[in-house]
Amino acid sequence: MAGCRATGPDAPGGTPDDPSVERWRADFPALQQTVDGGRLAYLDSAATTHRPYAVIRALSEYYARTNANPSATMHSLARRSFEAYEQARRDVAAFLNARDPNEVVWTKGTTEGINLVATAWGASNLRADDEVLVSVAEHYSNLLPWRAAAERTGATLRFVDVDDEGVLDLDDFDRKLSARTRLVAISHASNVVGHLNPIVEICARAHRAGARVLVDAAQSVPHVPVDVRALDCDFLAFSSHKMLGPMGVGVLWARRELLDAMPPYQLGSNMAHDVDVESAQYEHAALKYGAGTPNVAGPIGLRAAIAYVNTIGRNAILDHERALTVHALNRLRGIRGLALLGPSSAADRVPVFSFVLQGVPPIEVVRRLDAEGIAIRAGDLAALPLLKRFGVAAAARASCYFYSTTGEIDRLGAALERMEHPGRTT
Repeated sequence: MAGCRATGPDAPGGTPDDPSVERWRADFPALQQTVDGGRLAYLDSAATTHRPYAVIRALSEYYARTNANPSATMHSLARRSFEAYEQARRDVAAFLNARDPNEVVWTKGTTEGINLVATAWGASNLRADDEVLVSVAEHYSNLLPWRAAAERTGATLRFVDVDDEGVLDLDDFDRKLSARTRLVAISHASNVVGHLNPIVEICARAHRAGARVLVDAAQSVPHVPVDVRALDCDFLAFSSHKMLGPMGVGVLWARRELLDAMPPYQLGSNMAHDVDVESAQYEHAALKYGAGTPNVAGPIGLRAAIAYVNTIGRNAILDHERALTVHALNRLRGIRGLALLGPSSAADRVPVFSFVLQGVPPIEVVRRLDAEGIAIRAGDLAALPLLKRFGVAAAARASCYFYSTTGEIDRLGAALERMEHPGRTT
């Protein structure tokens, strides 16, 4: 593994950063700032990532030179806007190894993508006595839409358990999967413990039972290559802002035949033609879900983010983040009074670390770290059922991206130790 002395996934000791990391960090203006006199240590990337100059420039150039309502047949600025918008769709399709760019639906984010499926697909496919399976580890955005869909249709929402480390219990999945299961909605990576679920196996089991699979990939797409054909899922949603792109835009990928069969989610201009007082013809596939004036800049920014990630290289990201994960687990496990939630192994996970510190409420941990220029998150993490499974109602969470460093993790560890031992200076 590049940049890692450890000979095994959980070998003790420090791990030096890949020498490329400081070069990558120089591309992120937000990471250069100081907070309370110290250099910012941003360890909240599971909530949102920072943007490199390449993305900022792409957005600025669009607004400076184009900024037109897209159209393939109008003036030159409108044509440029249309082409940039559709090129972004093609680039996302390639990034996911989708067969058809028209399988890529633009959304406001992962949450809207899942709500679109729960509403549009759910309305035409769920009936009384049908079942939807979710896990107790799901983010609210992949739980509440399905609860509402079940209430609207009379279907039943069933929950698959996890083990004591928060890992999906596949035996429980098999027990609850049945001929009544119409859909399995599952996260690829947990936003609490970072564990990567075996999506290929889950899809295979679900399809054998005749069920569709929706994958919440908000926490996986930024970190690991995601190939929708290899996963063999039916729907997959992710957000731009968790992978260097702008806020307010996301992607729902879905099999073309499913999009064609589903009713519209919203209605208005740009998703219909031959509209008369008594009839209208809806557009096909992804275009059916593009009602109204689109957020053109959002996909353009996401396209720039994808290009930047491809320039860094997915293998380089994987190697550095694996080294970060090993280092963080070893560093945090050594802090007295700190309980890490989730798997103890660095394998099959993304760099997300949730914990509780004895005697210090999670929100107080955040407040004290913020005073030292260290940014993390705390609360129920929009996943209270999973936290309850661990026996807590709130947790603190540090999360890394490829621009994070072992030095930042060490600063976090030292600050947490000072909370446990107030007189300590190192």
